[in-house]
Amino acid sequence: MSTTGKLLYTAKTRTTHGRENGIARSSDGHLDIRLGAPGSVRIGTNPEQLFAVAWSACFETAIVQVARKQKIALPASSAIEAEVDLRLENDSYFIGARLKVSLPGVDRMVAQALVNEAHQICAYSKATRGNIDVTISLI
Repeated sequence: MSTTGKLLYTAKTRTTHGRENGIARSSDGHLDIRLGAPGSVRIGTNPEQLFAVAWSACFETAIVQVARKQKIALPASSAIEAEVDLRLENDSYFIGARLKVSLPGVDRMVAQALVNEAHQICAYSKATRGNIDVTISLI
C-alpha cells in the first residue's frame, strides 16, 4: 500500500457476525446496517451490493472529473448500473463486475472516451484492475 500522496479520508467501520447475520457500523454513525447473505430472507444488504454502490459512485465521480477537465457538459440523467457477481469454484470464492454507463445525449465516441479515462483514474477501477473480471459498457 502506498503511503505517498495526501490522505483525504479514512473510512472506519466495525462489522460483527459476518455476512449472514452481521451488523456493520461506521465510526461516525452515518452507516448502520444489517447484513444478510445474497438471496436471504433476512432484511439487510450484502457486501456485493455495498461494493457495487461504492464502485459505481466512485466511477461516476471520475466521469464528472474527466468531463469537467475537458469542458464537456454531462446530462443530469447520467447513471451507472453496477452488477457484482459472487462466484464459487473449487471451494474458492471470487467476484466479477459489470458497470453499465448511461450518458444520454452525449456523442457515443465522446462518452466512450470519458468512460475509458474515468476507468484509469477511478480508485476502485485501479484496485480491481487485473484482479477480477470487469466489463464496462455504454448503454
